[in-house]
This record gives sequence, C-alpha cells and structure tokens, in this order.
Amino acid sequence: MLYSLYEFGHMSVAPFRMAALMQSSMLRSPFNPIAGSDISRTAAAASELFESVTRRYRKPEWKLPTTTINGVDVAVTPRSVWSTPWCRMLHFERDAKALSNARGERTDPTVLIVAPMSGHYATLLRSTVEAFLPEHEVYVTDWSDARMVPVMAGRFDLNDYIDHVMNMLRALGPQTHVVAVCQPGPLVLAAVSLMAQADDPCTPATMTIMGSPIDARKSPTAPNKLAETRDLEWFSQNMIHTVPAMYPGAFRRVYPGFVQLASFMGMNLSRHVDAHHSYFQNLVKGDGDSTDKHREFYDEYLAVMDLSEEFYMQTLDEVFQKYTLANGTMMHRGERVDPGAITKTALLTVEGENDDISGIGQTQAAHDICVNIPESMRRDYIQAGVGHYGVFSGRRFRTEIYPRVREFMRAFQSEASRSLKRAKLKVVSE
Repeated sequence: MLYSLYEFGHMSVAPFRMAALMQSSMLRSPFNPIAGSDISRTAAAASELFESVTRRYRKPEWKLPTTTINGVDVAVTPRSVWSTPWCRMLHFERDAKALSNARGERTDPTVLIVAPMSGHYATLLRSTVEAFLPEHEVYVTDWSDARMVPVMAGRFDLNDYIDHVMNMLRALGPQTHVVAVCQPGPLVLAAVSLMAQADDPCTPATMTIMGSPIDARKSPTAPNKLAETRDLEWFSQNMIHTVPAMYPGAFRRVYPGFVQLASFMGMNLSRHVDAHHSYFQNLVKGDGDSTDKHREFYDEYLAVMDLSEEFYMQTLDEVFQKYTLANGTMMHRGERVDPGAITKTALLTVEGENDDISGIGQTQAAHDICVNIPESMRRDYIQAGVGHYGVFSGRRFRTEIYPRVREFMRAFQSEASRSLKRAKLKVVSE
C-alpha cells in the first residue's frame, strides 16, 4: 500500500511541477521586463526549488566521455560485457588507437570495482572510476533496480550475489584486481574465500576493501545500532513493500529505494535542509556555480533503486545481526566460507577517520579473519579527515587514497601479467 501511495503522490503533484517549471522559465525570460527584480528572482527560485524536491530522479549517466593519459585525451565508452537480469558488468572501454599512442607498450592492470547494492546506483562511484581510468582496464558492477526485474527472473539473495562476483572474476580471468566499496565488502571477501578454497585460477591477485562492514560489531554507528535494536520481523513489516503493477517487477517484494533514502536523509536532516536553503539563496543571487554543484550532488544522491526482499533481509541477518563472516559461520550453498583459505591474494583495507556508516575497525577486521595471508601481502590505511564518501570520492581520495591503491596493485601484479596482452573480453549473458 505504501509503495502505491508513493507513486500516487508523484502522479498527483506532476501538474504542479510542470506549472512550476513554466513559471520559472517565464520569470527568468529575457523578454520579461521585471526578470531582474527581487520579486521575480525570488519567485523563480521558489519555483525551481519546488520542482527539484518533487522531481523523480532517474538513473544517472556516467558522464565519463574521456580520460587523459600522458597528456592525451582518450575517448571512453561504457559497454556491457557480461550480464544477468540482476547485473551488468560494464567495461569502460578506452579508444584503442588513442590508448596505444598515449601509453605505448604499457599493459594496464584489470580492475573489477564492485559497487554497492544498497540503494544508490553504481554511478555513485563515478569519481572512483574516473581516478582508475588513466592507468587501468576498469570494469564495474552495474546492479539492477529490483522493481525493473520481472518476477519470472527469480529471487536474488546473498548466495546469488556471491555467485555473481565469482562469475565476473572468472570472466575477467587470472590476475584481476578486485575493489569492494562499502556494502559489498563482506560478500566480495566471501567470494574470494570460496575461490581460494576451490583453488580457482581466477582468484584475484589483490583485494581492496574500502569503508565496509566486515565486522559491524566494531565501532558501531547509527545504522549498525538500528539493525541491532530491531528484530527481523520489525524490518519485514515496516521496510518491505510490494512493487506496483506499473513496473516490470510488479508484485515483487522489495526494500524500496525511497524508504532507504528517507532513512539516510533522516540521519542528517538538518544538513539537507540547510543545503536546500542555501540552494534557494544561490538561485535568488544567480550564483550558477553553487547551484550547479548542488544539482550535481542531489541528482546522484536522490536517484535510488529497490533491493529484493531476500537480499535485504539476509544482509540484515548475516552482516548486521549475526556477523557470520566475522565469526566463521557464514555458509554459501551448503559450504562454509573460510577466509583462512586465502593465501595468494594480497589484502588492502581502507577506512575514513570520520566514517559515520562503517566505523573504524569494521573494515580492518578483514585482516583478523584472513589469517593465512602473509604479513608482507597486507596493507591497512586510515585516511584522516574524511567521512564515508570521502573514502572513495573527492580530493583526498584522488590525491591520497587512490595513489596508495594503485601502488598496492602494482606491487602484487605478476611479471607475467605485466607483459601479457589481454584478449578482448567477449560479451557474455547468462
């Protein structure tokens, strides 16, 4: 019922949103004799603010048309090279001719960046991808919005997620480097553990885990405490809803993106209110740079996707309540997940000093359970002065975190892979 009411609300306000757009355009028109007046600017700003807070934010574009390599602009095209109903693996393909001219005979490492499946789209990692592009063959998991996946496509739970990660690593082949940002940390670690247990030749060369709840018991944050203080029945009754008939995933039970967004914004409500107040003032003043930055951030932040019921509920149960990976009881299709089996994959953990989502120590816990990775193949780094999003985006990520990740990967890249010319990955669909 809540999901249907939410959709009805959007449809009901649509005429007013269109009217606000028309009014803003008219008030700012150069043909309007009072366009520059205080009254006109204020009314136009109010109309634009109303439109922005009532708009439906669609999946953002990647907006990475080029990268710069040794001073040469190289065209970039994101292409799907592996897919299921639940995920596409995107390759940020750099123009071959320009790339050859820019880098010469250098062979760039292959990196799989596993994006969070936690409400926001993979484009949240735009700046992460942008940093890696000049010196890596970059692949990213582009998870599907559950409301767009037909019920006939079946369920999607933690086991399926882990299978997806393993299958993508196998598609990319040996000597791939994997980076898990936030939510996927425990499941990527589980996937690498299972591959190591099977002595899979495609077990990655390195594993970088950033701002992730490997052991959510350490330095618990507000989201961790909420997950601990409510039982699963409460989450099922209050957070799970049915997709309306207007979507391809009609009648699928999901954790809606708009519910998660409300939770996120509720934790920092005053900050978002202040941001929109500043946005209104900047619209009145005509400060284009500030308003553009506001729009850019909220176009990404307010675009959300639904998660399948089973994935969300199992994540709560295993990651935030039972801590099964951390205490050695996680199972995958009847097989115990053993991080102690990892011996050949180097491990780097990255945390933010001010992270209010994954507290200090939660990511570092990966070192505690990967007991058989040699000390010489371990790295841990805490970035001073950044919060959760600063771990994978922003100035300090570009200037301080990314260079460390880059050097870590190269330190454990085999000599064979340095000179190996990789065959172009064929498009695969399951």
